[in-house]
Amino acid sequence: MAMVITLFFVWGFLTVFNDILIPHLKAIFALSYTGVMLVQFSFFIAYFLIALPSSKLINLVGYKMSMIIGLLTMGLGALLFVPAASFPSYPLFLAALFILASGMTILQVSSNPYIAALGPPEGASSRLTLAQAFNSLGTTLAPLVGGALVLTAAGASRSASSIKFPYMVFSGILFLLAAGVWLFRLPALSAIDDVAAAGEASNLHRSAWHVRHLVLGAGAIFLYCGAEVSIGSFLISFLMQPHIGGLTEHSAAHYLSYYWTGAMIGRFAGAGILSKTSSNKALAACAFAASALVVSTIASTGHVAMWTIILVGLFNSIMFPTIFALAIKELGPLTSQGSGILIMAILGAAVIPVIQGALADHIGIHRAFVLPAVCYLYVAFYGLKGYQPRNA
Repeated sequence: MAMVITLFFVWGFLTVFNDILIPHLKAIFALSYTGVMLVQFSFFIAYFLIALPSSKLINLVGYKMSMIIGLLTMGLGALLFVPAASFPSYPLFLAALFILASGMTILQVSSNPYIAALGPPEGASSRLTLAQAFNSLGTTLAPLVGGALVLTAAGASRSASSIKFPYMVFSGILFLLAAGVWLFRLPALSAIDDVAAAGEASNLHRSAWHVRHLVLGAGAIFLYCGAEVSIGSFLISFLMQPHIGGLTEHSAAHYLSYYWTGAMIGRFAGAGILSKTSSNKALAACAFAASALVVSTIASTGHVAMWTIILVGLFNSIMFPTIFALAIKELGPLTSQGSGILIMAILGAAVIPVIQGALADHIGIHRAFVLPAVCYLYVAFYGLKGYQPRNA
């Protein structure tokens, strides 16, 4: 479990590093909000395209080998940032992001159900929340490291060359991690192996797509991921607005770290809380609170607007692991396919930021936050009603 949790940290760090790239690339290539949100679109579209093939890969080579393949693919994607920054080329940056995220998708499809299965089913939400807490440690550190290495180094020149060194380091770490997983002895989890239970699966459902609470859970993952990533993507630009914080880009990156710190604190606390309380009710309460905070941000300015939007991170904390655990509940031999569907739903993080970017270009960055406020309401519905296992 400790070995796999390390992978959660790594992909959390690299995912949130995109939030540092967004304002930097926006200035370098003179992009609109809609145009620069192609960073998130190119990254998270990989989840939609690669997730289901990843579940098939698990069936062919197993969970451990899938993790290794994911890490190697991520390392290659990180390495491609070097030529992208050398030209510099925005399309090449987007291609590198897609490859990096493709490896991350393989890693997530294999790691999430693996963690969920390492113990009694009733503790799955708690274990996933603990793993996601270390994911959040990565998301907390990324803005601080990125702000120091990319934004500070860029200065007034706005050079793409400041991106080269961090991603060369990331690439080396990812290749070393792949070697580490290869050498590490990870137990096989036959209880969730679709190949071993293929005969049983045919008697349960023709496809995981027929399971109502899984499909509704995929919708919740889509909207939650979209809301969380969209807020993070716009946060630096939002805090730089004169009527909000009037911060510099570098200072705003520190506040972005607070947003992800809230998620980390909530997940470490949630790992204990969810072992003692109803996970679906906790999910609904957090979703309602997040929506209320975003509405408060829209209705206010200055420090109130700053801190209400940052505080949303705390209530984001348990959402992904709780939705994931509720959605794969009782799937049995369909677990890897169900995991692929849920990871595919992270597509929301590609789609929602682009829509919010279009809204920001037309109605302003402040009022555009209405979109994540609505997304959280669906997550609350899933926690109250949609999670209940029964066939469609």
